[in-house]
Amino acid sequence: MSIDPHPFPTYTAEDYAAWKGDWELWDGVPIAMSPSPFGRHQSVVAKTVTHLTLALEASDCHATVVSELDWIVRSDTVVRPDVMLICGDPPDTHQRATPALVVEVLSPSTQANDRGFKRTLYREQGVATYLIVDPIQETVESIHMDAPGAASTVVSSMKLTVCDHCEIDIDAARFFPKRRPA
Repeated sequence: MSIDPHPFPTYTAEDYAAWKGDWELWDGVPIAMSPSPFGRHQSVVAKTVTHLTLALEASDCHATVVSELDWIVRSDTVVRPDVMLICGDPPDTHQRATPALVVEVLSPSTQANDRGFKRTLYREQGVATYLIVDPIQETVESIHMDAPGAASTVVSSMKLTVCDHCEIDIDAARFFPKRRPA
């Protein structure tokens, strides 16, 4: 008697397109994305999108920053990074090409996934830079995925070359809402 190497059903991006609710699809396995992120998480996502967009505009770079957009990696894998920087215009539907930069904002329920499966997936797919943003500690880890060992470094600012020729300046403090005195 042989053992089925896939005891659970696997799904495709086509199946995924018909599902209700928030999901990702990892190697054919559905991953629930609920509950929705908390307010601080969403505020950090919004600030990150704004800062990256302004940095692109300042360098006159033909690229787009999107959030909460499905990236169809392959027929059995669909992820929804918090933020992606895409070379050129935004896609008409979902993202299919590898983004130049991916940002994940940590949540207690997703941080193991962001540091594990997604980090590995993004490296395998050729994402040049992966930023992991911690909204509680207010830190930004930069991982240059093409560097040997792809070690993460906590950064306060950085210059990134994206889309082959655009250099953008990033001030990590701009990713976080300013705290108001009580």
